[in-house]
Amino acid sequence: MSAGVKLTEFSKSAGCAAKIGPGILAEVVGRLPAVMDENLLVGVETADDAAVYRVSDEVALIQTVDFFPPMVDDPFTFGQIAAANALSDVYAMGGEPRIALNVVAFPNCLGAEVLGEMLAGGASKVKEAGAVLAGGHSINDEEPKYGLCVTGFVHPDRIWKNGGAQAGDVLLLTKPLGVGLVNTAVKAGMASEEAKRCAVESMSCLNKLAMEGLREVEVHSCTDVTGFGLAGHALETARASGVSLVIESGRLEVLPDALFYASMGLVPEGTYRNKAYNKKDVWLEDKVEEALEDLVFDPQTSGGLLVSLRREDAEAVLVKLEKAGYPLKAGIVGFVTDMQEKFLMIR
Repeated sequence: MSAGVKLTEFSKSAGCAAKIGPGILAEVVGRLPAVMDENLLVGVETADDAAVYRVSDEVALIQTVDFFPPMVDDPFTFGQIAAANALSDVYAMGGEPRIALNVVAFPNCLGAEVLGEMLAGGASKVKEAGAVLAGGHSINDEEPKYGLCVTGFVHPDRIWKNGGAQAGDVLLLTKPLGVGLVNTAVKAGMASEEAKRCAVESMSCLNKLAMEGLREVEVHSCTDVTGFGLAGHALETARASGVSLVIESGRLEVLPDALFYASMGLVPEGTYRNKAYNKKDVWLEDKVEEALEDLVFDPQTSGGLLVSLRREDAEAVLVKLEKAGYPLKAGIVGFVTDMQEKFLMIR
């Protein structure tokens, strides 16, 4: 990249790819007019990961868009992470990405070299996904932002939604947590090299292999864990399914040093927004320390898939991922029960 340029210095976000607060978003979405179209199979009703529209009896179109400011300084790496994050929405619906369009906001002062590296990073992940990069749109902005509009396809009878979790299911999470905490420590100049390396590896890893491993079993619900954190996305699943989810905090896979950074108070702003909106619907056992609480509300960038399925299927998927050389730590992190006093319980 251009000498002396640090992308994160141009970013106004607090150490992570923060979304609009969930409270504001829910209020605005609730004001939108209802859409009546029998071919719209998934819309805004359950805050799912993407829209799905039936094209024929055999094909449904998945449509999503996602972009954000940089959380790393290297433009190529930032491009990879932003693209992986956008592509993830299609994988979370059980689909295959096919076409991607760049969405770019960029300050002219950073120059063509930085922009070119950023777009090249995104293109590398689109290629890895087996999709086609077919253009895009850009504007001049004082804060760089990048992402993709992605179109994918899935059979109408094999769509994964965030609703559908069943009592007796287990919860499978395909990536470790703590990206927001590590990125906040990076911005403070306090992150270890191992923590930085592992966070980048996790953020830039496509959910493609995880989706392919899950495609051979019966998935009851699926969502990807991003800006609203594990707690926020688990609550969306619980509400959409009419059940309660139990997260076993001792079984969570965590990025190196992330809990240490939380204990030091290196917590992103998005964590506090997530808590302010969602904590009322969460029961936390007394033994859950504050650092672990921060972890489950930690906003993730390009996080893993949170999947509800039978235990035997989850165990088979974990074996399959290990044999396939899946580079990250995936594991069973909880289970589903009939509706309790709270939608989400963390113990």
